[in-house]
Amino acid sequence: MKKLFGFLFFLLPMLAKSQVTYKLHKLVLQKGIVDSEFIFGKWDGEKDKTETHIKYLGQFTTKSGKVFKIINSFWIWGLSGRGTTRILIFDSENKYIGEYYIGGADELPEKLFDGKLIFNNKNRKDCDKRVKTTVNLTNGLPKHFFLKCKGDIGDIYSFTP
Repeated sequence: MKKLFGFLFFLLPMLAKSQVTYKLHKLVLQKGIVDSEFIFGKWDGEKDKTETHIKYLGQFTTKSGKVFKIINSFWIWGLSGRGTTRILIFDSENKYIGEYYIGGADELPEKLFDGKLIFNNKNRKDCDKRVKTTVNLTNGLPKHFFLKCKGDIGDIYSFTP
């Protein structure tokens, strides 16, 4: 029993800290400034300092009338500066809906235009810089999308509610 209590005493603070509240993301949504990147914190590789880059791409309406808001999120954390990169989806009332985990910051969409996410390869190593990917969201949020790199070579990303 002491071992279980000791384990829980050690684990609970870590679990509480890992809970994502999206407070910073919702703050950016409330500002409603499209295509501006906001940076919170300053990662320096010491202790528990993290850095979060948030860019609100805008909102779109599906053919069925649902309104969604799109955010690029890049969180730098850990001693080695690991990054967690996601496209976050919120509803019209800024309630979190789900996300697409993305491989790296250079793979985030450049913009949202007319209900379509536009990706380019200008910062992606080993990819054809002329290749662009467009993901149409007007029919709803796709479960998966393919991000082109070189012709038919690329990465598949999945929606996580």
